[in-house]
Amino acid sequence: MQSLLDELTQRSTQTQLGGGPKKIDDQHRKGKLTARERIDYLADDGKPFVEIGLFAGEGMYAEHGGCPSGGVVVGIGYVSGRQCVIVANDATVKAGAWFPITAKKNLRAQEIALENRLPIIYLVDSAGVYLPLQNEVFADKEHFGRTFRNNAQLSAMGILQVAAIMGSCVAGGAYLPIMSDEALIVEGTGSIFLAGPYLVKASIGEDVDAETLGGATTQTDISGVVDNKYPDDKSCLDAIKRIFDKTGHTESAGFDRTESAPPTKNPDEIYQVLPADRVKPYDMLEIIERIVDNSEFDAYKPGYGQSLLCGYARIDGWAVGIVANQRKVVKAKGRTGQAGEMQMGGVIYGDAADKAARFIMNCNQKRIPLVFLQDVSGFMVGSRAEQGGIIKDGAKMVSAMANSVVPKFTVVIGNSYGAGNYAMCGKAYDPRLMLAWPTAQMAVMSGASAAKTLLQIQVAAQKAKGKPMTPEEEQEQLKKITDQYNAQLSPYYAAARLWVDAVIDPLQTRTILSEGMAAANHAPITKPYSVGVIQT
Repeated sequence: MQSLLDELTQRSTQTQLGGGPKKIDDQHRKGKLTARERIDYLADDGKPFVEIGLFAGEGMYAEHGGCPSGGVVVGIGYVSGRQCVIVANDATVKAGAWFPITAKKNLRAQEIALENRLPIIYLVDSAGVYLPLQNEVFADKEHFGRTFRNNAQLSAMGILQVAAIMGSCVAGGAYLPIMSDEALIVEGTGSIFLAGPYLVKASIGEDVDAETLGGATTQTDISGVVDNKYPDDKSCLDAIKRIFDKTGHTESAGFDRTESAPPTKNPDEIYQVLPADRVKPYDMLEIIERIVDNSEFDAYKPGYGQSLLCGYARIDGWAVGIVANQRKVVKAKGRTGQAGEMQMGGVIYGDAADKAARFIMNCNQKRIPLVFLQDVSGFMVGSRAEQGGIIKDGAKMVSAMANSVVPKFTVVIGNSYGAGNYAMCGKAYDPRLMLAWPTAQMAVMSGASAAKTLLQIQVAAQKAKGKPMTPEEEQEQLKKITDQYNAQLSPYYAAARLWVDAVIDPLQTRTILSEGMAAANHAPITKPYSVGVIQT
């Protein structure tokens, strides 16, 4: 675990450098703060800042020089005491240009603002769409243009948007700040126009410099496009603080919160409870008791469906319902005259899915947010499970979870495989935050199972061609397939593609979940809970 935490620290530190020290120095020479420096200055001291998508783009776009953190810094923080989403283009990365992952990350930021009704601040410093990849970022539903659609919908919903133009703001990107409720600009460094000087020259033959075309004076005093101008980054950011200081308060969802209490069991012991060998069993209750307040967990139907732990607890004072995979082997209670079956850890059995569905429905009835702790290999297979109706039990759980109106949060602790990922509120089921520990792995099945399956297919194909593999060739091919598949199991592979919002130290779990619930509490539940047709 320590080596995994060291890797997390090293990767985080490197990624936070964005385009590197030279590019950072270039920003400073222009009199500009970097994206992270702007956020540090803007956000309230001593308050949490939950970064979203730090590892977005990692290992991608190597042929284009990479795109650290997707070229944009996103997080949930506080400005003048108000919780909000902050989005800051990182001009040290390709001048803040939008890669495909940049668009995905910006849309994720807006999604968080929309579903939690959080104000959003855009610190704009971007050269616009990265042209070599324009076909992957321009025209589709979840591409660049969706950002402006969300601008319009956020404003219509009464969710405050404030934009500061602190560098380039070009072409279609110019609509983002101007579709916000308030737009500010920094003199000398900020500029906004639909077409820059080179394109204007090429299009209509006009010679004009950037400042005259779309600088602060032009766009505030002459065009009236921007609301106000400021002499430097800090004075502009101070203005945003004053805006938030005077903004009215909105209705809350009313989720229950009492005074926070730390776990009585030492959270540091999580590192020992979680085995290094992911095949080894462990008691998930020991993990839960090191996350929840006072280490108190009120189990729901503890003797039934034991492969899932369901129960009520508090996290930093917030009331939550927890659904967690039990990773130790348990023995189910048999009917009269029958022996109960032994159930493997990390596998969802029919009785557990049945229990979880009812528990999820109860949490919706009582307006209690749900937390899913994943370490799941999938649903039980085999004739006994099929004859017992495992598919309908799983469908019942998925239906109850998918239709939940209370906010859901997911933490991937270990395995997240196959339909188990879905039933335990994977990314496709709209968790408000999806987090991963460094021990997490996500895929349709484990590396060992996938590699053996793929090898069998290749062996059969070669045999059908009359060219059977030798044992040595089989081992060589197995290693090649395993290595390739295991690389895709990494939590950083998932984080690079925004399948998870963050890879975190287990000791950050309480704080980040608490901030997620505080954000969710800004959005009252207006939709009735209905699960539709339940498979009984």
